[in-house]
Amino acid sequence: MKLIVLLISTAALLITGLNGFCQDIPVSSATEECLECHATVHPGILGGWQKSRHAKITTTQAMAKPELARRVSTPSIPEGLKATVVGCAECHTLRPDAHADTVEHNGYRIHVVVSPEDCATCHVKESDQYKKNVMSYAEKNLAENALYQDLQRHAIGTPKQVGDKIHFEPADESTREQACFYCHGTRLKVQGFEKRDSDFGEMEFALISGWPSQGVGRVNLDGSRGACSACHTRHTFSIEVARKPDTCMECHVGPDVPAYKVYKASKHGNIFSSLNSSWDFNAVPWTVGKDFTAPTCAACHMSLLVDDEETVIAERTHRISNRLGSRIFGLIYAHPQPKSPDTTLIRNKSGLPLPTDLDGTPASGFLIDGREQAARNQTMQAICLSCHSTNWVKGHWKRYEDTILETNAATLTATDILKNIWKDGFARGPGVGGSLADEAIEKKWMDIWLFHANTTRFAAAMAGGGDYGVYAGGRYQISKKILEINDWYQLRKETNTK
Repeated sequence: MKLIVLLISTAALLITGLNGFCQDIPVSSATEECLECHATVHPGILGGWQKSRHAKITTTQAMAKPELARRVSTPSIPEGLKATVVGCAECHTLRPDAHADTVEHNGYRIHVVVSPEDCATCHVKESDQYKKNVMSYAEKNLAENALYQDLQRHAIGTPKQVGDKIHFEPADESTREQACFYCHGTRLKVQGFEKRDSDFGEMEFALISGWPSQGVGRVNLDGSRGACSACHTRHTFSIEVARKPDTCMECHVGPDVPAYKVYKASKHGNIFSSLNSSWDFNAVPWTVGKDFTAPTCAACHMSLLVDDEETVIAERTHRISNRLGSRIFGLIYAHPQPKSPDTTLIRNKSGLPLPTDLDGTPASGFLIDGREQAARNQTMQAICLSCHSTNWVKGHWKRYEDTILETNAATLTATDILKNIWKDGFARGPGVGGSLADEAIEKKWMDIWLFHANTTRFAAAMAGGGDYGVYAGGRYQISKKILEINDWYQLRKETNTK
């Protein structure tokens, strides 16, 4: 009984606070109805939204901001959305016919999953840029590449002993969704609808497979790709959250993508950890030296940056590769960025869906050319030059490019040994119906390029300290594992052990 009284009292306080809030802020009648119920059912959602910019400014007020300070990018807002703040109804009732999960709900047609196409109502430029981003195709690029699926099966699949061999069964959906596809995103599908009793009577709900998911390449129920909430977390959708490295860490922590741990060990990360409490993470545009004094992931890769005279240093972008000439992680060799975000189109000269051959030769027809690489590198260097001298930037960049060549060369040495192992029949490679990753010696080879070469390159790219480039996960491990692979091979040649 005491619990019921407490719940009723809490609900009354929430509704009282909500009524005061709605009197001060122009909330649509539809959103007000949502809030009246969800204040008691989902107080966390309500509290997050109340703290958001969406809840504090109308779209008309947002459009009236000076161009550099404007956070909406559409040329015009639909008439029905101009006079109110962006609330529950403004997102969850948009384009109901486009969403397969739309249900009738208290007189409104609502959908649970909000997609980038919904966000594009106000943020059209960002949405269009994101469509050209490899991240938006992350689900497809993994799920529809047979080679990557094979690597995934031997990483997260279920191992079973078959005779004297270990066979890996494909991972079940639950494992896939909380492992690789947690970051890459799932493919959402409506499996049906069900009616359930609730505190507010019987209601209909869509049954969605692949949900929940906030993966960057999530395939949504309107056919769009991506989840803005991967970085701009629900329901505050805070630019501050998106600009802090902890958000990027969720998927870029390593060892395969060691950006966060290298950043934390870098001078930039040291300054961020020490001083970020005094920085302004909400300012738009973001002024270098005033709002922050060392780059974050967003500063280098996405944010609109200006100097103290509001001269633009870097335009805002949601196509991350706009400032990147090379792709330095995830694959056997570092290589130029792909032309298309859909990397399932790529074929090397051997016909494999890889951006390079096993000898490191780029699949050039699918990758950007040297001129485009230089232009993207120059965009990134302009950001570096806002804090560093020309000689400093040139010196740093040369070390970085030297490291790409060095790590690719080391990977080639390891690959040549592995190709001889396959040729001599000590392991079964893809040329004879085998895999790149189903034997221990192949896993050791994978460690070299998937973990250690990546870490070495990230340490060079991000000025991440010598240790990450050597003993903490870099050059030392590369040399050690090349020796181990070669010793393994020489021993089998001497004993003819297959």
